[in-house]
Amino acid sequence: MIRKALWLSATSAFLAAFSLGAHAEDRVVNVFNWSDYIDSSIIDDFTKETGIKVVYDTFDSNEILETKLLAGGSGYDVVVPSGNFLARQIQANVFQKLDKSKLPNISNMWDTVMERTAKYDPGNEYSINYMWGTVGIGYNIKKVQAALGTDKIDSWDVFFNPESLAKLKDCGVYVLDSPADIIPAALKYLGLDPNSTSPDEIAKAEETLLKVRPYIRKFHSSEYINALANGDICLAVGWSGDVFQARNRADEAKQGVEIGYSVPKEGAQMWFDQMAIPADAPHAAEAHEFLNYMMKPEVIAKSSNYVLYANGNKASQQFIDKAILEDPAIYPDAATLQKLYTVSPYDPKTQRIITRTWTKIVTGQ
Repeated sequence: MIRKALWLSATSAFLAAFSLGAHAEDRVVNVFNWSDYIDSSIIDDFTKETGIKVVYDTFDSNEILETKLLAGGSGYDVVVPSGNFLARQIQANVFQKLDKSKLPNISNMWDTVMERTAKYDPGNEYSINYMWGTVGIGYNIKKVQAALGTDKIDSWDVFFNPESLAKLKDCGVYVLDSPADIIPAALKYLGLDPNSTSPDEIAKAEETLLKVRPYIRKFHSSEYINALANGDICLAVGWSGDVFQARNRADEAKQGVEIGYSVPKEGAQMWFDQMAIPADAPHAAEAHEFLNYMMKPEVIAKSSNYVLYANGNKASQQFIDKAILEDPAIYPDAATLQKLYTVSPYDPKTQRIITRTWTKIVTGQ
């Protein structure tokens, strides 16, 4: 009887352990985020603290993410679309409303940023800001000086004026493969509304971009980081934090490459990358735990310190490196903020025009 009792006890212990093991394996969160966009120690620390395994995949364009989301069944629990794409995806019922009772750290968020993100997500019901920044010009200071006779860029004219860009062709120009960022910049340069949906005005932006197309080496949304850092190119139209990453990598390499960043005086786009949970997320509870963890001030500050972007968490600013917090290119002053614009999502008809326009620009045909 004792042996039987011991056997039953051992069996029960094994089944309990198996059950716990199976449950532990079930604790997973599948995250789909932009490339080069997080300090990997955050993922490790989250797993240590919660026991939840993170499966972390990356993308480098909103279009790739949107295709997966609209197809459904992506398997992802947390995704990070940009604001103007998020707005359209909310209308398509791609996301679930956040259960804010499971997000106590939401009290750390910054009202100034939330007021702006509400343009894409009214009431901020579906998303939380991860990072925000600007679309501007990154450049190799010495190569631009040699080609243009100036070591400071302050205008979109260096890019949209064919005579200027032609002088930079040989040292290399990369541009974001992102029509939602580049076409509004062209409209702004032309003195038009960057949110214009007029086919005639979009055609003017297309004409302007086709004139400089011969001098653009590549359209890509992440390769310009290393290309700038290595001195392989002299100018990139890109996202602010990516250019600062390039600057830091160049400094660390000590090869004499100096990188500058310009928010052009005509104005630049202010963008927001938002964390959201797909409607069909297989692990919604774990997704909420992940979002709440990312809203810890010291956690999101670690991310900002790594990727060199501003974040929408006010409480995190005490943990952000002073050099980042006091850099007006990352945390713009009031005067610069006034020159920044946001871009609304395109309606389906305009989106088709934009897609056709962008294909013409990228192919040069």
